[in-house]
Amino acid sequence: MNIYADNAATTKMSDAAAEIMTQYNKEYYGNASSLYTLGQKAKEKLEEARCIIAGIINAEPSEIIFTSGGSESDNQALLSASENGKKNGKMHIISSAFEHHAILHTLKKLEKNGFEVTLLPVHENGIIHPDEIDAAIREDTCLVTIMTANNEIGTIQPIKEIGEICKNRGVPFHTDAVQAIGHQLIDVKEQNIDMLSASAHKFHGPKGVGFLYVKKGIRISNLIEGGAQERGKRAGTENLPGIMAMAVALKESADNMETANAHKSEIRDYIIKGLSEIPHSALNGDARMRLSGNVNFSFEGIEGESLLILLDMKGISCSSGSACTSGSLDPSHVLLAIGRIHDVAHGSLRLSLGEEITLEEADYIISAVKEVVEYLRGISPVWRDLVSGKREFIL
Repeated sequence: MNIYADNAATTKMSDAAAEIMTQYNKEYYGNASSLYTLGQKAKEKLEEARCIIAGIINAEPSEIIFTSGGSESDNQALLSASENGKKNGKMHIISSAFEHHAILHTLKKLEKNGFEVTLLPVHENGIIHPDEIDAAIREDTCLVTIMTANNEIGTIQPIKEIGEICKNRGVPFHTDAVQAIGHQLIDVKEQNIDMLSASAHKFHGPKGVGFLYVKKGIRISNLIEGGAQERGKRAGTENLPGIMAMAVALKESADNMETANAHKSEIRDYIIKGLSEIPHSALNGDARMRLSGNVNFSFEGIEGESLLILLDMKGISCSSGSACTSGSLDPSHVLLAIGRIHDVAHGSLRLSLGEEITLEEADYIISAVKEVVEYLRGISPVWRDLVSGKREFIL
């Protein structure tokens, strides 16, 4: 049996998205900036995609800027807000300790340029408290950036409440919604979101394309200089086939969201119940306020890398955390942020389920994980020390 359970890393492109991408590569290959008919037809389709995406998140089409994906969108949002803040003598940014590295690394860059960054602690359940954001806002705060849903433990943040606080305090609010959009309802007006990042390959669109929502009135700085594309805010010939495929995939995900989430939640809870039977294990993140397809467990006495390799040999594709840090020997910064110690954080497993997951596959996953964990503990000197009492159990 082969099971793909790493949808948080990337998703398979939907048939509709793949078909439209092929069609547009063949039929609408003109440059959308050209004045002749073929180019203007491409321009019309580009704006059609912009309207589709804007409608899904309750934005205006002019507020959507097409990018290469979530990381570029995050960078442009943060660097723009910081530049705006610096002009007004505001050089303080608020974020959280378990953001995606596209956010954290950009914040480190800004710190080197004189900005002060407050990384709020994340509670054990993986939820950020809005009142702590309110307390952290200062007169010189130029941005609050908090992810909508965490990419490793799947916890969903109280974005509406955070956005309302920022609105009342007059501070721009950005959210990295890469993991959430297409899987959770997003309404930028109702949730008081000023900027939002998204990436197509997280909701069955193509890789290498995404968008940045920017509320009208917020000044955006350019990351890429050159042509006048995207109203002069993002130079480079637009990837029309990818953009239209993204729009189609997002609409498809939005239309099927309720049914898909109900199914994935049922299977998610079934797997959580099964894996909870493994002694000295723990679910990471809140049991309910999490993405419908996310299961993240820590197992004491094992190494996550060995767990992944053995599960792969059993036909299960999964991860121990973010795909962006898969080459790192360090434990997940997300798990450390919610209080897991290094040894426990190293023995973690992330399953991110797709809409096609079946109960039979869930049973196979539970059985395989139990078998592999038992095997790894059987050859682990750390586990022997725990069982013998030389070390104390944490979980």
